[in-house]
Amino acid sequence: MGGKDCGNHGEDDLRRSCRRLLAILLVLALIVGVIALIIYLVVRPTHPRFYLQDASLQQLDLSNSTTASSPSASSSLLSTTLQVTLASRNPNERVGVYYDRLDVYASYKYQQVTVAAALPAVYQGHGDVDVWSPVLSGGPGVPFAPYLADALRQDCQAGYLVLQVKVDGRVRWKVGSWISGHYHLFVTCPAFLVTAGGNGAPGASGFRFQTTTYCHVEV
Repeated sequence: MGGKDCGNHGEDDLRRSCRRLLAILLVLALIVGVIALIIYLVVRPTHPRFYLQDASLQQLDLSNSTTASSPSASSSLLSTTLQVTLASRNPNERVGVYYDRLDVYASYKYQQVTVAAALPAVYQGHGDVDVWSPVLSGGPGVPFAPYLADALRQDCQAGYLVLQVKVDGRVRWKVGSWISGHYHLFVTCPAFLVTAGGNGAPGASGFRFQTTTYCHVEV
């Protein structure tokens, strides 16, 4: 009987030790989870805010071209010059932003119509605002799909033109002395251009930027 009692006591001690070990592991897991949640909430940045403040259309020329191999066939060429003013604000209170690469270009109905212009790399501190005013140019002639050429003529005749100013870049986040890896930044800003009356043909004359627009930002 005494031997059996000793065996039972040993098994009870083992069970209690296992329960204590399990409880310690659960507490540690809970602590680690809470710490990870706090770090996530602190480090998780809010996307930077981008605004299109102005867009000055300086050139919008649509022409036809023919090829030597097929003189009867023609394609459209678009020459565009646009100066835009972009503003970016860092809304985070504890997170800084490194803009390591920012390329800006314009598009019409998802077709790029200007060459990408590179903006200077910059660090944006808490609540800081940066403003850029690049000139976007596509010329002397960018090949343009025929259906887009027809749509552009119709928009110009109606006196209402919408271009998309896009930013493609790479950013890093900074919290204290910690700096993250690179993240892809993609920004889309609609530029609403209107004229007092339709002029019946593409052209920069008469088109004016309508209003400051808020840009869609993806990181």
